[in-house]
Amino acid sequence: MLAAVFTTLLFSLSAIFGRRVSQYLTATQANLGRLGLAATMLGLWSHVFGFGIHGRAFPVLFLSGCVGFGLGDLAMFAAYRRIGARRTVVLIQCLAAPIGAVGEWVWLGHAPTLTQALYGGVTLSGVGLALQPPDNKPSDGKPGAAGVLFGILAAAGQAGGAVLSRKAYQVAASAGESFRPVLLDGVNAAYQRTVGGIAFSLGFLIFLKILGHLDIFSKGMGAIDPQRTDRDRAGTRSGADWRRGMPWLIAHALAGPAAGVTCFQWALMLKPTNIVLPIVATTPLVVLPLAHYFEGERVTRRAVLGSGVAVAGVIGLVLAS
Repeated sequence: MLAAVFTTLLFSLSAIFGRRVSQYLTATQANLGRLGLAATMLGLWSHVFGFGIHGRAFPVLFLSGCVGFGLGDLAMFAAYRRIGARRTVVLIQCLAAPIGAVGEWVWLGHAPTLTQALYGGVTLSGVGLALQPPDNKPSDGKPGAAGVLFGILAAAGQAGGAVLSRKAYQVAASAGESFRPVLLDGVNAAYQRTVGGIAFSLGFLIFLKILGHLDIFSKGMGAIDPQRTDRDRAGTRSGADWRRGMPWLIAHALAGPAAGVTCFQWALMLKPTNIVLPIVATTPLVVLPLAHYFEGERVTRRAVLGSGVAVAGVIGLVLAS
């Protein structure tokens, strides 16, 4: 389960960096930019030391990237802008696990045991408890329906991408091209998924251009960071601030679609979705101290208690598997 733990740590950093990126770039720009950077890094390794985009599993991993990196992550960026990092991450991680478990059960026939399902539920309950806002925190209003829907769509994208990855490994094994459950083959799988994500995001960007720059994913841009001046926002025709956003975009690409997804694919080679996703669902617990440092959110005793419950659930899940 070391691969899933590494995934959790890297996804936590990615969530914070992604929130920062969303202050300066639209969802489409940010997603395409980070995928381009990640594909360059992963592709250099995969084409030199791996097998690039060859193999019977490539079409399925390509589709996995379209669903997870493309549709899911576009929705994630849109949710960041509307409901913030904390709400977005808890929606994605807490909903992706049950959606993925049901999807793999229905399609691939890998049902979790009752014990695994119980410990998975304990983990998600702890995450939900930890991310409850403080009782004395001034209300910032109910999250908008659009933001919540984007969060749910992002969760479905992550779950769908994970299940498709598991299917891809089955296809590869049937063709005698099994992925080895090692980090280096995780790079190959992550690269093939990234190619799909780039294709989807690029196609979506072209679609928006045809519609005349109507980007529902970038609604509200410029309203998040009050420190940005009108001159800052006017940096480009689209309102993007590439100068300030690029360092965060590079960090986001490294932590998320490059190293993070490599470890995620590695974990999925070792264990089914119903084991990996609940562990990755503890990502919000690691986000808490990071959000405190970067965004000033206070870590409460309730958060500490919920973290303890979630960690206990993860330990039980690992022992039960």
